[in-house]
Amino acid sequence: MINLGIEAVVNGQKIALDVQPTERLTATLRQRLGLTGTKVGCDAGDCGACSVLLDGEVVCACMVAASQIDGREVMTAEALENDDLGRRLQAAFQRHGAAQCGICTPGMLISAFAAIRTGADLSEEAVGDALGGVLCRCTGYRKIIQAVIASTLEDVSWKADEALSDVHADAAVGCSVPRVDGIQKIDGRELFGADGIPENALSLKVIRSPYHHARFTFGDLQAFIEARPGLERILTADDVPGVNRHGVIPAFVDQPVFAEGRARFKGEAVAAVLGDPEAIERLKVDDMPLTFEELPACLEMEAAAEKGATAIHDERPGNLLAAGKVLCGDVEAGFAKADVVLERHIETPFIEHAYIEPEAGFARRVGDRIEVQCCTQAPYMNRDALADILGIEAEQVRILPTAVGGGFGSKLDLSTQPYVALAAWLTGKPVGLVYSRPESMMASTKRHPASINMRAGVTREGQITALTFDGRFDTGAYASWGPTVANRVPVHAGGPYTLPNYRAEARAIHTNGPVAGAFRGFGVPQAGIAQETLYDQLADAIGMDRLAFRLKNALDNNIPTVTGQSFRDGVGIKACLEALQPHWARACADKENVDRGRGAAGVGIACCWYGCGNTALPNPSTIKLGLRRDGSVVLFQGAVDIGQGSNTVIAQMAADALGLPLDVFRLESADTDQTPDAGKTSASRQTFISGMAAKRAGEALRQDLLRHANASGEARLDLQERVLRVVEGDAIREVMLESLPVDEAGFVALVEETFDPPTTPLDDNGQGEPYALFGYGAQMVELMVDVELGTVSLTKVTAAHDVGRAINPQLVEGQVEGGIAQGIGLALMEDYRPGRSENLHDYLIPTIGDVPEVETIIVEEPASAGPYGAKGLGEHVLIPTAPAILNAIYDATGAVIEELPATPDRVLAAIESGPGANPQGPNHEPG
Repeated sequence: MINLGIEAVVNGQKIALDVQPTERLTATLRQRLGLTGTKVGCDAGDCGACSVLLDGEVVCACMVAASQIDGREVMTAEALENDDLGRRLQAAFQRHGAAQCGICTPGMLISAFAAIRTGADLSEEAVGDALGGVLCRCTGYRKIIQAVIASTLEDVSWKADEALSDVHADAAVGCSVPRVDGIQKIDGRELFGADGIPENALSLKVIRSPYHHARFTFGDLQAFIEARPGLERILTADDVPGVNRHGVIPAFVDQPVFAEGRARFKGEAVAAVLGDPEAIERLKVDDMPLTFEELPACLEMEAAAEKGATAIHDERPGNLLAAGKVLCGDVEAGFAKADVVLERHIETPFIEHAYIEPEAGFARRVGDRIEVQCCTQAPYMNRDALADILGIEAEQVRILPTAVGGGFGSKLDLSTQPYVALAAWLTGKPVGLVYSRPESMMASTKRHPASINMRAGVTREGQITALTFDGRFDTGAYASWGPTVANRVPVHAGGPYTLPNYRAEARAIHTNGPVAGAFRGFGVPQAGIAQETLYDQLADAIGMDRLAFRLKNALDNNIPTVTGQSFRDGVGIKACLEALQPHWARACADKENVDRGRGAAGVGIACCWYGCGNTALPNPSTIKLGLRRDGSVVLFQGAVDIGQGSNTVIAQMAADALGLPLDVFRLESADTDQTPDAGKTSASRQTFISGMAAKRAGEALRQDLLRHANASGEARLDLQERVLRVVEGDAIREVMLESLPVDEAGFVALVEETFDPPTTPLDDNGQGEPYALFGYGAQMVELMVDVELGTVSLTKVTAAHDVGRAINPQLVEGQVEGGIAQGIGLALMEDYRPGRSENLHDYLIPTIGDVPEVETIIVEEPASAGPYGAKGLGEHVLIPTAPAILNAIYDATGAVIEELPATPDRVLAAIESGPGANPQGPNHEPG
């Protein structure tokens, strides 16, 4: 192929390059010029992460050939800091918390920069139009809109480091300090999985099954390699020196690195080709000596669970992976006491995580050790799994997590890691791998599809007397987090209510579908849809206000849950509902005054609860904290921040416990050689569990420092360069840090503290104490339904969430807004179909125009089990959104949606069929 010579101006600098005609501008910027602030999320113009300015116009760099910039001017996100308007935008994004994971932030900033520079009026609608081509999966867009508008109004002199220094000792908790890692998210310096791959690294292409179920055989692989210059090796299951299996739960490790003769799902890895990047780019998979024989595939749970169905795993009869249950009271006696009994059926599909960053990473062998740099939520789990695969000790593996461009659960599982680690281990050369968007969507885990039947009885006075739940969850071809879903769901399926008679059973069933894993809620959102929509129909059946019905049945302190667990404090669901009461009254009145036309106005409400941490299992986290002679406090914080803000809130808690301001802290983020194991970032555990470990570490280091000055616990600490000042009343003692002995790492004091929340195993009936605390929430949705088209337009979401103590209120709001956006997708548009929706064009996620106004009400019902009373939040906020939307559709039209998403055709069909839940039996007439 003939190269073309081009000359252009990039970020004010003249460049001259020879490029191939088909080379994408993203490759030129990132690989030739090192401008990795331009991110690649799809290579198809769908996500907007790679937005740059070309002669002042916003373009997706992935859709522009490098040859097209000849004689033109390009501006990337890195140039913003050299422009007054760019700096103003960056400051506003940091101040308003507009960047969470940060992968979409450069595209957002570039698009906003172009819009503001036109001088047009920046209304909220105008900002939405300007940024509509950039997708975000984390923020819910609201803070991005606020930041863009504020950037035209606020003082540009504001700086993040100045804001940190304004937070005094003992005052960080409860303060909306900016993210301690926020600056690099907005100036293009943040390195994600694809950003740090060495130039000399070999590339890999994973060869995957094109069928849901197939046998396969290889021909002469060595001859294939020898005939193609630049290719080095083909890796198969035979090349795995250790165990050719990985998974996330030790008793259920079942997924091969490379399938062995039989592929169980479309996209399963069967081999990987290793070579130089150009050779891998030229590789044609169809030319490989690889033959597939398609086999009958079982893609439906009903068929998979039938007697005589083909076993996907021989050792799992009936294709049952795992089952969980919770039983309390006497459900039949409870139903006999009911005046109304209703049933509800719900089905939900596979849901794609759709993080904007596809999986990426690289590995290099260093002597008898392997180092893997990757986007991950679970570095120590990755380390241990890779050690097993390579047949080496865990200490021989080092995991260096990059920034994570969205995770939501799927980046708990291994993706690129085993392939790059194996290739680098065997060749001794660095190896990099970046998934394409279709590959990411084909190979990554999904939210479990669910088929749920629920039945509940209620008295005419509104008391729930009994509830049964039967849920089947499609866990796909391999286990992943299926056992966790099966065990977590029965605990949560009744919601945060008093339920004296309860039976909940959940089963994870294998099919030949995609592997289903963790996704923000571990099955609880699916259960919440059935439960909260059924409760609306129960309230209507007895003529009771829907919010009042929930209040009457809500859990409270010292009232046992369905597992028999009671909490003496921190049960905040009533407080959440009470916070919504005035909004509920206003919204219900407002809908009567709506000029409907062909639209129908509706208001819906739904609640949630969520146990923070592993279910009835050990769940420790360890944090290390030290003081150096130079006066810096180093926080070794291994809890991976995937955008939720753990780097910031854990630092806030450590700072207050130590009694020193945040600006003296230096963060050492996750690295299995440097930071202790803080556990995986999942299950809303980091604020609670790692936060408690950080608080204990801060208290322990404080005691060490006070001993140097022989001072009491009431003393105040102050660091002035290399001097520790201890102030107690009128007495001031100064400790010269340079005079103190240091350990081998250079610390004058170093502590390490662990916290493992107290839980107990569940017995055969699911009785026990599965979580040390729960978080609670309630959301209210206002919307309009076009009764002729079936379209749904959201007007506002009002969300009240009990976080125990808001360590950082701005980050709380960001999590609420982001979770609501994902809940909107679950309710109205998202439906992953293998082979049909493996891109961000056919798979729809909410855009900036789909997320309405969100009002967040922070409720603080402190839990004594949590640090400063705090609870987790990340998973909770998604759970009530979808059922609140469905309840608002039901309120507006009477339509009962049984299959999600509630697309216009399904909404119209439900309107035409009328109410779908009917009273059962002669004694059970509506009140």
